[in-house]
Amino acid sequence: MLNSFAVTSETGSKMRRKRTDQLTFDHVIPKSEIGKELLEISRVLEENPQIIEFAHRDLVGLKSAETGRLGMSAEQVIRCTILKHYRNLSYEELAFHLEDSRSFRAFARLNRGQCPTDSTLQENIGALSDETWEQIHRVIVSYAASRGVEKGRKVRIDSTAVETDIHHPTDSTLLQDGIRLITRYLAEGRSLRPQPTYHFSDHHRRVKRRVLEIQNTQKEKDRKAAYRDLLEIACQVRGYALEAIPQLYGFESSEAGDVIYARNLAQALERALSIFDRVIDQTRRRVLLGQKVAARDKIVSFFECHTDIIEKGRRRTTYGHKVFFCGGPSGLILGCRIERGNPADSERFKVLLEGQKSLFGRMPRQVSADGGFTSRANLAWAKGEGVRDVCFSKRRGFSVLEMVRSHWVFKKLRNFRAGIEANISRLKRAFGLSRCNWSGWAGFRQYVWSAVVAYNLSVLARHQVAAA
Repeated sequence: MLNSFAVTSETGSKMRRKRTDQLTFDHVIPKSEIGKELLEISRVLEENPQIIEFAHRDLVGLKSAETGRLGMSAEQVIRCTILKHYRNLSYEELAFHLEDSRSFRAFARLNRGQCPTDSTLQENIGALSDETWEQIHRVIVSYAASRGVEKGRKVRIDSTAVETDIHHPTDSTLLQDGIRLITRYLAEGRSLRPQPTYHFSDHHRRVKRRVLEIQNTQKEKDRKAAYRDLLEIACQVRGYALEAIPQLYGFESSEAGDVIYARNLAQALERALSIFDRVIDQTRRRVLLGQKVAARDKIVSFFECHTDIIEKGRRRTTYGHKVFFCGGPSGLILGCRIERGNPADSERFKVLLEGQKSLFGRMPRQVSADGGFTSRANLAWAKGEGVRDVCFSKRRGFSVLEMVRSHWVFKKLRNFRAGIEANISRLKRAFGLSRCNWSGWAGFRQYVWSAVVAYNLSVLARHQVAAA
């Protein structure tokens, strides 16, 4: 049984707990495969108490320490996050299972009568930073190495694209989003008392008709005419916002809260307008003038502005971020790197291997990478760092013996590399990594790292169940 205690501040007031006073998961006899895996994951967490320390640092101060409940303990938040990714659940589904499932409640160490709501779960899980999840990842990989599950002597490297939570961006729908967003802010500003004097009109019906016309018309002439009308509406809405911003900044009221609200609305309008101007410009250039706009200059969302346009050869364009993975023979993800922009795979080869060196204290003995990482500079650098065999799945002018000791070794390493595609596929299918539905760049990093941690715990648990 784990001891329960509370951290105390200098004034003696209670603060958020680290652990929960409850029986361990062992008292719920797991009969299913899921139950057995959860039991092993629970044991890994118990044997690495520093994981709770990392989470506790982020959670302290999230709620007032002097009034109300103490909130979820750091241990409960970690375990609930793992459950969320492990079963690929939404916050609503997670809240239901934590109330309904005996095994889930025991794993999460919830007290009797404690049933966190979806909003409580979202607030607490979202408080854990991506740096915290990265630290937890390192602890788990080190634990796996100490148990002999992973040695880090043989690694495989690949990359993938993870989508952000946006609709497919087109010029017409982006204009529609901007018009709707700015109109909503303007309507909220008119609810203030005394009412600001700026004027605006709601064009959403006309905008909807034009967007549907653009999507369904077969004639280029009609499509351009609909775009011209849509751009005319966009310029009118832009004018409404320019008129409203100074009035909202200069808003005066006896209620301080209304003044702050008006200024926040003005800032939100300014931010939306800065994006809207770029959308109008890129639409005019692309549709009316027939010019090309570079991917780095394109706007694809008003809400997830950090989204990149990822193109990988002839495959479908993805709107999200590029993520690099290093894996080992155990199936564990040993390294993860989340990038902005669309860097070439070959540019990240050195960084990924240096990450493995910092994790295990030495370079791997054998490396197998996807064809995109192939370059003579990368091969020479890896050999100079002491990597014995470097296998690129596409040789691109290299002889086999330049990379590895023999044709047999090359074949084995090439087949070994294909295994990381299965690891990435499981991450996307079973752990929700095909699409990130957490908002913002920080939320994207939190989502990816927490999914990797949950995946690694699942792989480690399966190894331990098989060895039992």
